[in-house]
This record gives sequence, C-alpha cells and structure tokens, in this order.
Amino acid sequence: MMGVSMLNVPAVLAIYRFEMARFWRTALQSIVAPVISTSLYFVVFGAAIGSRMQTVDGIPYGAFIVPGLIMLSLLTQSVSNAAFGIYFPRFAGTIYELLSAPISPFEVVLGYVGAAATKSIIIGLIILATASVFVPLHIEHPFWMVFFLLLTALTFSLFGFVIGLWADGFEKLQLVPLLIVTPLTFLGGSFYSIDMLPPFWRAVSLFNPVVYLVSGFRWAFFGKGDVAVGVSIAATLAFLTLCLGLVTYIFRTGYRLKS
Repeated sequence: MMGVSMLNVPAVLAIYRFEMARFWRTALQSIVAPVISTSLYFVVFGAAIGSRMQTVDGIPYGAFIVPGLIMLSLLTQSVSNAAFGIYFPRFAGTIYELLSAPISPFEVVLGYVGAAATKSIIIGLIILATASVFVPLHIEHPFWMVFFLLLTALTFSLFGFVIGLWADGFEKLQLVPLLIVTPLTFLGGSFYSIDMLPPFWRAVSLFNPVVYLVSGFRWAFFGKGDVAVGVSIAATLAFLTLCLGLVTYIFRTGYRLKS
C-alpha cells in the first residue's frame, strides 16, 4: 500500500535525478524538436487556416491554437516519458533491485512520475515561449494556467506510468500514445472550438476527456472555453484518481512486476 509517512527523500531524489539526467543527455533533441514542430504548426495552421478563419470566439486564430499546441505536446511527452522511464528497468531486469530496496511504492511512483512531469512541463514552457514569438499572448488567469499545466502533466505522467507497467514490449509501449492519446488530442478541440461542430458531433466530442483539458487550459488563457472550467477541473481530477487507483492496484498485486 502506498503511504506518505516517513518519506525516503534520498531514494526519491535518486530516481528523480537519474531520470532527469537521462533527459538532459538528450536535451538538444528534446528541446529543438518541439520548437521546430511548434514553428511548423504555426506556418501550416496559422498561415494556411488563419488566413481563412481570422478569429474564433473573438480570439485571433494564431493565439487560439496556442493552448492546444501546448496540450498536444504536454500529453504526449508526459505519457511517453513516464512509460519509457519505468519500462526500461523492467526490460533490463533492474526493476527487481528497485523492488527489493528499502523504498515504498509511493516513493517509486513519486520519483518516476515527478521526473516525467518535470520534463513535460519544461517542454510546455518552451513551446509557450516559442509561440509568443509568433503571436502576442496575454494570459488572463496565470495562476489557473500553471494549475492546469501541473495537473495535466501529473495526471498523464501517472497514466504513462501505468502504460509502462502494463506494456510487455516496445510495440505496446508506443501503441497507446500513437493510436489513442495523439488522435484524441487532435479531436479534442486543440485547433478548433467544438462549438463549431454540428450538434451530434459536439455531443460525441464531450466523451473525449482531452476536450476538458484543452478547454480548461484555453479558459486560463482567454477566459473562454468549450465547457465550464469547473467541469474541466472535475474531469481531470477524476482521471487522476483513476490513474492513482490503477497504480495502487498494480503494486498491491505485483501485476507485471513479479512475472
């Protein structure tokens, strides 16, 4: 059972620093890639589509897509970083050394998920800085912007951690981010408002959890969202609780850890 009493801080920091060191070793690739991708999105979406659709809900289209761009990278980076972070110890067999060490499951999760969330937040801030070069940005609710940034990174890092424990091969490790997370992000209102959809498809979109993340994050920027901000927060917290439950179950039962 995961607990927070008598936290083994050195052990948590050891995992966190190891994962962050791996990130900084590939910093050029990790930082340059999102900058180039963001620039391309602005060239394609901002120039091509923006020339035909000047504003969305009174917001210039170039600025409108910024929260969606950040969320797109934040979700994919959080899932991938956490999944690969815990999968490689399992693949190499060093997970047994970790499980036999005097460190609780909570501390293991805290180290890996904390590092994955930190990496994705860094990437998200880099994309925000890159976007500000292309369009003028004013964040209407900066506190809530940071809140959604942290909450989303933490939630989807936990989700990625679950995937890393579940996957028994590299194919499965890449399956969920490529075939589920990325499509749901594109269809979650990242580059458009779901209010622009016909009533039937708007109703279908409300079953996409990413809609609530993007809407809440966009509200923090512009004070406008596709759904109420309270609903966005509640949906994200519900998914966070689900991921915590799954991680607790895995460590209690030893699923994919002891076989």
